[in-house]
Amino acid sequence: MLPLASLRSCASSSARAQLRAFASAAPPSSTSAAESEPLTHFRITLRRSAISLPKNIKGTLVALGLHRRLQTVYHRHTPDIAGKILTVKELVSVANVPASAVRNKLEQRLERKAPRGYVVTGSKLHAEP
Repeated sequence: MLPLASLRSCASSSARAQLRAFASAAPPSSTSAAESEPLTHFRITLRRSAISLPKNIKGTLVALGLHRRLQTVYHRHTPDIAGKILTVKELVSVANVPASAVRNKLEQRLERKAPRGYVVTGSKLHAEP
C-alpha cells in the first residue's frame, strides 16, 4: 500500500498533466476572422443573483453595469475592470471577445427577438388607386 503523501503527489501530478494537455489543445475554431482579431473586450454575464450579499458586492455589480440575472455587458480590458471581475468572480461568467463581437443593448435585444412568422406583401391603406 502506498503512503498517503505519495497518493497525493500522484493525483496532483496526473491533474497537472491533464491541465497541461487541456491548455495545449487548440481551442475550437469558429471563424478565421475572429481568430485573427485581438481579444480586446470582456463579455461579462451575471449568472448568480446578488440577493443577500454585502453592499460592496452589489455595488461592484452596479459599477460593472449588471442589474439582473443573465444580463450581459461588454467592457474593454483594463486593470480596474479586471479587479471588479475578480471581486464578483463567483457570480459572473467572463469571456474574452474581439471588438467586432461587442454588442450594445439594442443589438443584443434584436439578436434575441424572434422572427415575425409572416411577411407583409402589400397594404390596402397605402395602395394607389
